Amino acid sequence: MKKPVIGITPSHNTDNDEISVRPTYLRAIEAAGGLSILLPLEVSAEDLKQLSGLCDGFLFSGGPDIHPFLLREETHMHCGNVSVARDTMELSLLKLAMEAKKPVLGICRGAQVINVGLGGDIYQDITSQAETGFPIAHKQPYSCCLPSHHVDVQRDTLLCGIADGKTQIEVNSSHHQAVRRIAPCLIASGHAPDGIIEALEMPDYPYLLALQWHPEYMWKTDTVSANIFKSFVEACRG
Repeated sequence: MKKPVIGITPSHNTDNDEISVRPTYLRAIEAAGGLSILLPLEVSAEDLKQLSGLCDGFLFSGGPDIHPFLLREETHMHCGNVSVARDTMELSLLKLAMEAKKPVLGICRGAQVINVGLGGDIYQDITSQAETGFPIAHKQPYSCCLPSHHVDVQRDTLLCGIADGKTQIEVNSSHHQAVRRIAPCLIASGHAPDGIIEALEMPDYPYLLALQWHPEYMWKTDTVSANIFKSFVEACRG
């Protein structure tokens, strides 16, 4: 059986201008039955359109902060490093993916890019901007292979189905930015106990799931994490 091709957006080291991808993404996609390719950052609009046509779905991977000007904001004092090249390519790719109605999975930064690209915004820094109660470690102090907090899952959502009907799941966490105002076309399907949005979906789209956590680190030991990649790859299979 021919494997679906998943285009993955790359990390960008702005110090030496190198691009890369964590092998955890590749292993998770392979285990789910997909074939991964790493997309370039320096690419013309015409070439990106051709490349996107070769892919059956897209994984918007984790990484550094989104440039605050895309939020029409000044730079917050706790904002981290950015890659304008990556912001530009990913926002263009998102538009192409959605025009073609191809499956989209966003992880961490990827979830934030999807929300911003569709008209929402984000906290530049959770700790200083979001009003929360118990200070949950959204950047956990130990291995990302272990869960650090729970996510409450909304019933009758894509995520709930992936989680076999569970309304609470265990996740890891490694971020200091997060979705603030949800894009009009999206819904929140998961929240952390402190109210931070952890999962977004688009109800009227073939497959769009945006997650704030990193299931690529937990798929070997966690059924829900494995099911996330299985459902995504199956959607890409068409």
